This record gives sequence, C-alpha cells and structure tokens, in this order.
Amino acid sequence: MLKQRILPTLAIAGCLLSGLPAISMAQGLPGLTLFGNVKGENQLNYRLDFGGKSDAWDRYRLRISGKKMKLAVSKFSISYPDYFDGKFDVNDVEIISRDKSVPLDSVKWDEENHFLEITPKEPIPAGFGVEIILSNVKNPAFGGMYYFNCQILTPGDVPLLRYIGTWVITVQ
Repeated sequence: MLKQRILPTLAIAGCLLSGLPAISMAQGLPGLTLFGNVKGENQLNYRLDFGGKSDAWDRYRLRISGKKMKLAVSKFSISYPDYFDGKFDVNDVEIISRDKSVPLDSVKWDEENHFLEITPKEPIPAGFGVEIILSNVKNPAFGGMYYFNCQILTPGDVPLLRYIGTWVITVQ
C-alpha cells in the first residue's frame, strides 16, 4: 500500500525537477512563449548577454537562421513597440555572417517612429544566417515583453520591405 503511494509521488517529483533547467534557460532563447501571438515559424532566436534586467545596460544578439534568409539582404529594418523606452547606441552595432563581421554602411535609429535601419556595405547573400549585435542597449525602466519585428530590403529595383520574423524579447 505504501509503495503504491510513494512511486507515483516520486515520478511526479522527478518530472518537475527535470523541467527546471529548461525553464531557467528561457532567457537565452525564446523557448516556450505562452500568449506570444507570434506563430512558431515566425519567432526568431535572440540572447540578452547581461540577463535582460530592467533599467540596466545589455547586449542584444538578434539571430536570423539561414533557413529564414531565402533572399539576399541590402538592409535590415527592425521595428519595436512605442512603449519600449530603451536606448540604442548606433555606434556599437555589428552584423555577423559566416563567422565574420560584415562591414556596415550606416545605422539609423528613428526614435520617433520606433525603428532601427541597418545597412551593410555589400548585400548579404541568401542562405546564410546572421546575428545582429546591438551593444550598449539601455533596457526599458520597466520589465515586459517587447516585439521586435524584422523586415529586410532585397537588392534590386523594387524597394519593398519583406517580413522575416519577430523577436519576442523579455526584459525583467
């Protein structure tokens, strides 16, 4: 009788304890997002190097996989919500592709319209993943969930932005 009560209790406790490491790693990548309103295939990976603490300095590593990069890219446009009151350092932005830093032509921050534009000197070829590194970011004063939408401009005649995906960034 005692065995019948202890075994299920131990099994449930083991399952709960084995799930803790996955929960604690969720800040590094999006992990499981409940109530995110972003379809799984549109959610992009990211990492906040210094923990994503509110009103603190951080480094955002915004990743786009090679599978998402189906077209060459001549410009990245990253929009964010108007309630994100953080600050960006346009002098400390980097793009990494194929394990190399990509030379940038310009980085523009339109604070009033809530977007960043990052233009590499040469278009980034299709099929290669990129990591956009935003250093010296001042996180918002209050924690929350912030949707950073990424659109790209492809080289060519028609300057149309194309949606790539969304980083659902959590600041604590």
